[in-house]
Amino acid sequence: MDLDIYQVDSFTSEAFKGNPAGICITHDGLSEHLMRSIAQEMAVSETAFLSLSDMRLRWFTPEAEVKLCGHGTLAAAHILKQRGQVKAGEEVQFETLSGTLTARVNEAAIELDFPSPIIDFGLSPSLDLLEQLGIDADKVVSFGRFDSKEFIEVESEETVLNLTPNFDALKQMAGRGVLVTARAESRELDFVSRYFAPWVGVNEDPVTGSAYCALTVYWSEKLGKLQLKGYQASARGGYVATESLPNGRTKLIGSAVTVIEGKMRVATT
Repeated sequence: MDLDIYQVDSFTSEAFKGNPAGICITHDGLSEHLMRSIAQEMAVSETAFLSLSDMRLRWFTPEAEVKLCGHGTLAAAHILKQRGQVKAGEEVQFETLSGTLTARVNEAAIELDFPSPIIDFGLSPSLDLLEQLGIDADKVVSFGRFDSKEFIEVESEETVLNLTPNFDALKQMAGRGVLVTARAESRELDFVSRYFAPWVGVNEDPVTGSAYCALTVYWSEKLGKLQLKGYQASARGGYVATESLPNGRTKLIGSAVTVIEGKMRVATT
């Protein structure tokens, strides 16, 4: 059978920037085995699978299913707009492992309504983790955990930019993902960040929508403002505008560009 397949660069208005996501849209859902195989073949950080019959949206890295993926959700909404199934000014709802997620499609950008995580700061940082990330303990401002992921604020943007983690050593430790952030030096930005997840096959994620939910919770309270703008300082880089909503949720705003579209031929038995 032939499947509609796309690759979309999310959280950018330029091709080859932002975070690439694979998108596979079918009328009915695919088997988990097939979705895992397609995600491995696409070989990007996440591939999103949308079944139109029930609007169920799932995301897979090349190694595991994840509960929440911002750039994959943005890419799915972008493709629905491209296909004419959602028009500018309309909203689409996806049923996911993180509940119902809403995407509002505008002319130039897409607004995502995501749950805000709770960050537990009643923890002490693992010195082994800091060592393998390349962070001196005296440069850590805050350390916490959200959704089984580590949250680390460091003292400067320079520290974030200069990180060179030992991914082989990190994979030998227990973990799910590590978010490192600092206040931005530029007046046009509020914060910078990087996100590492070698445990699920993504050493460094280019732009991580789900991490921006935690970043919004943290920086909104620390800076005393509801609307924020962040930059993820990966090799590809990407900008995300966010807003802390009063109902315990987070709005992520970004654009996307389709770079590949076609058919994937899958053998049936």
